[in-house]
Amino acid sequence: MKKVDLRIVAEGNGATLYSLSFDGNELTEYEKFLTKFKDNATYNQDFNKILVALGTIIDFGAFERRFRLEGKMNDNLCALSIDSRKLRLYCLRISDKILIAGNGGVKDSKTYQENPELNGYVMDLQAFDKLLKESQANGDITIEDNKIIGIEDLIFEI
Repeated sequence: MKKVDLRIVAEGNGATLYSLSFDGNELTEYEKFLTKFKDNATYNQDFNKILVALGTIIDFGAFERRFRLEGKMNDNLCALSIDSRKLRLYCLRISDKILIAGNGGVKDSKTYQENPELNGYVMDLQAFDKLLKESQANGDITIEDNKIIGIEDLIFEI
């Protein structure tokens, strides 16, 4: 079992960007992604496109057209849609105004399931998505506009 909490990474006029943190780690999964690729010359162009896309989302909204659906029909899993298709950042698109950024990496196989690292990130996000939906159904959290209310003090176990 891993303990996970949700933290706000950035807030804008269009959307709020959240990310997960596991087992009390200071860095969120999104920050780990940034650290992993910020100085990587091979994927610099993709990395910058992801940063620009996230900036646009924060400013204008997390609209469906900006993402590739990656998961199952009943979950919110997606990846940022950038041209190269090499670097992936996996996310949960909760609404047009709420995005939860996970981790990601280089997609060097046909599907994320074939890559153990990417598959792990996806499975964590899918497990968290399920818990988030249950918490919303139980009334522990509510989604209001661009905020998840009640999430600040919650620790989930996946």
